[in-house]
Amino acid sequence: MHIILLGPPGAGKGTQAALLAQQEGIPHISTGDILRAAKAAGTSLGKLAASYMDRGDLVPDDVVIGLVKERLAQPDCRKGFIFDGFPRTVPQADALGRALLELGLPLTGVISIEVADADLVDRAVGRRSCSQCGEIYHVVGKPPTVAGVCDRCGGALVQRDDDKAEVVENRLRRYHQQTAPLIDYYRAKGLLRSVNGKQSMDSVTADIRKAV
Repeated sequence: MHIILLGPPGAGKGTQAALLAQQEGIPHISTGDILRAAKAAGTSLGKLAASYMDRGDLVPDDVVIGLVKERLAQPDCRKGFIFDGFPRTVPQADALGRALLELGLPLTGVISIEVADADLVDRAVGRRSCSQCGEIYHVVGKPPTVAGVCDRCGGALVQRDDDKAEVVENRLRRYHQQTAPLIDYYRAKGLLRSVNGKQSMDSVTADIRKAV
């Protein structure tokens, strides 16, 4: 299973990638994890990436692709891998395609987890997290027994800044501008499969398995 998970922010890519990676015994690859690991390891590319990260700048595509190639060359990726949140742009997808070809790791498929923007905003705006233990709730989908209080530890429930409507809407705008074109890009290559992300978590996982 060599797959990429696409989808807007909040669609559940990270959750599904973690589940599938655990079930299949293959690595869940996100560029954030790669960048942090390379920085901590102090590799030449890691040091270069850190020079951008420490200034708060975006790491250039050529550095990111170099780190991705290093990660894909590790033995655990021979059995399979799941990309979550990468590529984000068509140029990144082109570069990733060349890297996979060089490594002899053809994609099994690209899964687009489809959720309407309005539903994603509702998901985020209704989400609450415990200020003490981090347990997640939703005012409609998973409310606490007592409003504003964590069932697990009694801590106060709060709304994170990045779950506010204006922040979520801005992230969705960036997604549609930069990343959504990948849907047509991979469809043209015959690799794209779409999955309904409004279903239960287990149903989404089952549909991804069927798709690949």
